[in-house]
Amino acid sequence: MTGNGKNKKADNGIISEGVALSTGKKMVLGLQHTFTMFGATVLVPIITGMDISVALFMAGIGTLLFHLVTKKKAPIFLGSSFAFIPPILAAAAAVAARNGVAYQAGDAYAEGLAYAQGGIVIAGLVYVVMSGLVYVFGYEKIASFFPPIVTGPIIMTIGLLLAPTAIDMASGNWFLAFVALITVALVSIFGKGFVKVLPVLIGLFVGYIVAMVTGHVDYTPFAEAGWFGIPPFQVARFDMEMIMIVAPVAIVTIVEHIGDILAVGATVEKDLVKDPGLTRTLIGDGLATCISAMFGGPANTTYSENTGVLALTKVYNPVVMRTAACFAIILAVIPKLGAFVSTIPTAVVGGISIILFGMIAAVGVRTVVENQVDFKKSRNLIIAAVILVLGLGGATLSFKWITVSGMALGAIAGIILNKILPDIE
Repeated sequence: MTGNGKNKKADNGIISEGVALSTGKKMVLGLQHTFTMFGATVLVPIITGMDISVALFMAGIGTLLFHLVTKKKAPIFLGSSFAFIPPILAAAAAVAARNGVAYQAGDAYAEGLAYAQGGIVIAGLVYVVMSGLVYVFGYEKIASFFPPIVTGPIIMTIGLLLAPTAIDMASGNWFLAFVALITVALVSIFGKGFVKVLPVLIGLFVGYIVAMVTGHVDYTPFAEAGWFGIPPFQVARFDMEMIMIVAPVAIVTIVEHIGDILAVGATVEKDLVKDPGLTRTLIGDGLATCISAMFGGPANTTYSENTGVLALTKVYNPVVMRTAACFAIILAVIPKLGAFVSTIPTAVVGGISIILFGMIAAVGVRTVVENQVDFKKSRNLIIAAVILVLGLGGATLSFKWITVSGMALGAIAGIILNKILPDIE
């Protein structure tokens, strides 16, 4: 089997971009990514009160739009963004207080959510404006801010920040978590042919069967769900006060977007900042966020969970992500299927996530090793140390409506230090 010359076929038969995939393989690989993104994507609407089916539908539409804008070159899935949860809740509560009513997180379709979504629409437009600035100043200027000493620790931070989430999920039932984890490890190491690229799907299947046998599966959501339903879309509303609460978060999530693009690029060993280009990825993410919020969905963002699957399976063909997007849309209009996926015990997903999130951190380590970053230099030690400690230590800086913390704070500090610290031998 041959490709278009852009990518090589791996020794183990894994197929990358530019090599045809059969319809059956596309569906199975896409389903694997769908299961991976499902838990996080539906958690955001659960917390904020938005509708789950709308979030799934918009994740699928947003991903397809992103791939269209990026010339189908980036193996990325867009799911619900956690960064916007605090301002969404704040805006919803502010509108409720203005109307003299009480609001609690999770209240479904409170009036304030519509105004919060208006702020998210504007946040998406901020992405588009930023893409214009990238276009004006050029790729080389932007790339100079992200040498390996900055990108490596940022990618490590992304994976390690997700570590507590994996542990929280797995701790509900460590037995099920280890069954799933060990299955993924065995398939990845000893699997042959096509089976080798399905560790997540097989891990989920084995974990689910063990959970069924041991009585740890709750079928209530599946029994109560209907077979077909149009998601209850809600049109966003706009209010300047709510926009000023929500939209500034885009400044932080743009930094996170760049970090995620660097992580995916390092994983697939391709400079995505150059091709398809940061201009296109920002526009794709921004427009996907605008459309999602305009019709009642959360902000979209590149998903690190799916990056972990890329690192584990080494299947980089973007068509697999588009297949996953189609499955997300199907889940949105067939509640029965979405409800079935939701019956997978959280501990099973947690066990698999331990490997997936660790893989992302390992890609960061690989970035600094392969680029031969010299840690005998004090400046390099300082940059890496600041990124890791600020990114992982819970540091937070607030400026009026904007709060910068976690990976974004560490990344900003690292970028600044890289520019101001002298490179002395």
